[in-house]
Amino acid sequence: MGVQIGAKPDSGFDDPLGMLEDCHRRIERFLHILCLVAEQASGHPLSDEESAAVTTALHYFQEGGRRHNADEEESVFPRLRAVDPESSQTNLAHLEDDHRRTENLHQRVESLYREWIDTSALSSGEQQALLSATSELQRIYREHIHMEESIIFPHAARVLDKAAIAAIGLEFQARRR
Repeated sequence: MGVQIGAKPDSGFDDPLGMLEDCHRRIERFLHILCLVAEQASGHPLSDEESAAVTTALHYFQEGGRRHNADEEESVFPRLRAVDPESSQTNLAHLEDDHRRTENLHQRVESLYREWIDTSALSSGEQQALLSATSELQRIYREHIHMEESIIFPHAARVLDKAAIAAIGLEFQARRR
């Protein structure tokens, strides 16, 4: 990612909840690319620039998106369930369901974009399927990110002690080796 003047620097492993929010900004940027190209390039072969942008976005979701889900599901959510099993359960189950739904949609989007890149065309039905899938991803992520940033992460910051936050940061770091 390029440097943005005046932008907040990315959080480090000492602030794993901040890292998750930073990742949300990347998710939003890469999803915007997938949506924009699907909308604007409809009906013609992708340009080299469009193809490169899409390929980069798809790669991000394969690597960074999967790691982000693991960070939440393997490090944050279990600790929240351990300290607050009742109030967290419904929200966390919903978020985990979102992860499964977005994984399936990402597979569909990637398949359609790969077809478009490889053959220089999509049928009108495939184009409509791509628009539908990217739109649904955008809707799910909007709600998902809002729930995490307005409810789950502030709650985690309140109920998890410093040792738990530090352990989460170490687990995030280990996933990136």
